[in-house]
Amino acid sequence: MNSLRGCWRLGRALGVILAGWATVVLLFPRMGAALQEVRVQAWARQMLTVLGIALELRGDPPAPGPLLLVANHISWLDILVMHAARHCRFVSKADVKRWPLIGTLATGGGTIYIERESRRDAMRVVHRMAARLAAGEILAVFPEGTTSDGVSLLPFHGNLVQAAISAGAPVQPVALRFIDAATGETSLTPCYIGDDSLVASLWRTVSGPPVTAIVTYGEPQHAQGRDRRRWAQDLRASVERLRRD
Repeated sequence: MNSLRGCWRLGRALGVILAGWATVVLLFPRMGAALQEVRVQAWARQMLTVLGIALELRGDPPAPGPLLLVANHISWLDILVMHAARHCRFVSKADVKRWPLIGTLATGGGTIYIERESRRDAMRVVHRMAARLAAGEILAVFPEGTTSDGVSLLPFHGNLVQAAISAGAPVQPVALRFIDAATGETSLTPCYIGDDSLVASLWRTVSGPPVTAIVTYGEPQHAQGRDRRRWAQDLRASVERLRRD
């Protein structure tokens, strides 16, 4: 039964992915930015539905920008979940741009790409982020820099937080959790860490029991004289508190 459920969900998900790809390629060039954002959010919600992921929002979703969202990172699902909750532009590793289908979808969703191994590219991305924040946009980053198991929280890197300082923009902490829909206990099904492959994580998700993604928004905060490292530490503490609420 689990295998049948998984195959059914995968087939439906592929259909949604192809429809999204066609929308980005054929329709987005004729759409304004606001309509594109609406379509991206609707697509993300549809994807969660076909994957069997329910969405629960806690706290106040972002108002119009400028705003930088910082969240803990658990799974490849995190971007879908945050897009479904509120459209935002993500900063992602440059490799994603070259992934078949997914790269087109990510670019259509407004992703800003970064070469993580290059310090010079990190500076370029910070400048670009600051410019987008100054233009009133909502951006999102995962300052852990990699995925964790959803139980523990890794240190937050402050490099990309510098963009909010440079632009004088607020930062809103966001906590992500995945729970078993039946028991309410933390679910490790969507995790994508260590030796996990994307295929294995995807199959666990689509063939496993129903999961609920919980997005908890904290209060936006300003730098108030903090440098990027101190602010990143304080943001991590805020996310940790939100995860425990």
